[in-house]
Amino acid sequence: MSQAIPHLKCTAVVLPTPTNTHLSEIETAMTDALYDLPLKSLNGSARTLGEFKGQVLLIVNVASKCGLTPQYAGLESLFGLYRERGLQVLGFPCNDFAEQEPGSADDIQDFCTTNYGVDFPMFEKLSINSEPRHPLYAKLIEAKPEAMFPVNSDFREKLAGYGISPKQPSDVLWNFEKFLVGRDGQVLQRFSPDMTPDDPVLVAAIEAALG
Repeated sequence: MSQAIPHLKCTAVVLPTPTNTHLSEIETAMTDALYDLPLKSLNGSARTLGEFKGQVLLIVNVASKCGLTPQYAGLESLFGLYRERGLQVLGFPCNDFAEQEPGSADDIQDFCTTNYGVDFPMFEKLSINSEPRHPLYAKLIEAKPEAMFPVNSDFREKLAGYGISPKQPSDVLWNFEKFLVGRDGQVLQRFSPDMTPDDPVLVAAIEAALG
């Protein structure tokens, strides 16, 4: 004899929708956290991104022995061109990518100055894809998990062909990846290593951020 199936009353649960004020508070907290992170310049002095608050930042992981190293020249050109309008190019050496930044801080400074006349701020070598990942890059990657590539880019495929693809899809791909941070501290865009400093897409993004 079959039993009657009891009638179950389903009650809809309405989750609160974040208000614009709440979202703004979250964004402000993330921005403050980015600005407050302890950093060190290439000469070892303590710094934070807070000293650049209100400016547009182009944060780039750099290396001295990479095929993309000549991008230093283009980055310095961008810095010279837009510095007075509020652009800061910030270089962060990293040895995670085929150990192409093996030198000391003095070696890096001498290389950048002698070969490319780099005048934009350079910071202490840090870890990006290796553990522990530096908190700066943890926050940048969290904000922008995917990079923008130039049209018809095959850079990712080339890395795969060499067997050096990143372990995680959101990992920084290689040296000279670029994060663009707005005047309000929000991460606006992330550009692939092969997006050169003079690429019209990158330049247009900088122009728009500068206002």
